[in-house]
Order: sequence, then C-alpha cells, then structure tokens
Amino acid sequence: MDALTLLLNRHSQPRLTEPAPSGSCLENIMQAALRVPDHAGLKPWRFVVCEGMGRHRLGSLFEQSAVANDKSAKEVERAAQLPMRAPMVIVAIARYTEHAKVPWVEQVASASCAVMAMQMAAFAQGFQGIWRTGDYAHCDTVKTGLGLQPQDEIVGYLYLGTAVTEAPAKPPVDAGMYFANWRSVFED
Repeated sequence: MDALTLLLNRHSQPRLTEPAPSGSCLENIMQAALRVPDHAGLKPWRFVVCEGMGRHRLGSLFEQSAVANDKSAKEVERAAQLPMRAPMVIVAIARYTEHAKVPWVEQVASASCAVMAMQMAAFAQGFQGIWRTGDYAHCDTVKTGLGLQPQDEIVGYLYLGTAVTEAPAKPPVDAGMYFANWRSVFED
C-alpha cells in the first residue's frame, strides 16, 4: 500500500484479536514512532508495550484508578478488562524536558505524532488499531503507577491487533469546510 492510499483511508478499528504485531513488524512500528518531528532532538516520548500479563497489569492500574476516583462497582470491574480489548496496548507518554525553545505543547505534539506514526506503520503491515484516551489517560493514579512525573502526559493508548470485522468506509469530507475560510484570509 502506498503512503497516500494509507493516509487517505486511515480509520480506527476497535474490534481486535490475535495476532498482534511482533518481530520485524513490531520493530517497524517502534522505528516509525522514533522518526516523527522532534524539535531540538529531545525525544520527548516513552512507550510501554503491554502484551499478555502486561495487559493485566495495565488493567490493574485502571482498576485502582476507578476505585480511587469513586467509580461504580460496574465501572471498576470494566476498568480491569479495558486492555483486554486487543492483544497489544502501547501506552504513549509525552516525557517533558524543560527547554527554552521547545515548550510543553510541542513535546506533547511530538508524542502524539508518534502515536499516529505507529498506527500508520501497523496499518501498512496489515494490522489494525485504535488510539484511545479517556479518564485513564488523565489520571494521577495511572500516571504514578507508570512512574511518570507530574508534567508528563499519557497521550494515549494504542490498541493493536488483527481486525475482527471489516471497518465501514468513511464518507468523504469536504476539505473546503476546513481550509477555504482560512485560505481566503490571506488571498488577494
């Protein structure tokens, strides 16, 4: 699949099963993350690849978070099962480093680009996935459990695996709705 076809047909796939990427496919995914824009070469990202028992440990952190945040018994039970929705979950972290020319927002943006690059690399190799956030990406219990500093951010959980079903085609979007008004501001 060529790059333009890949980008123009990107979609999220929430229904995932085995197999997950492994070997050279997983290495390609990791290398794609490391090639994203990175002002001043700070490498402001860290990744935790959760498979097997790692998904259970992540689920345990989600469960602890649900308890700490007074969620209902049903939500606590569900929290532990969330990472089981795919055979692999990659936790993407923006690891902030103070720098005069690279503000926090740029470092978070770089880490976010890394998630997109990993998802595209997975798709290019025949895998599918979905980038999720939610309460557990913004919870101090989870951040502490992952050893993060207060200024670090979880930019998402990239769930990867093999599609259970074919995703429906996305309808085309009129680019003029998002570009024309701004473009005209600078035209004569």
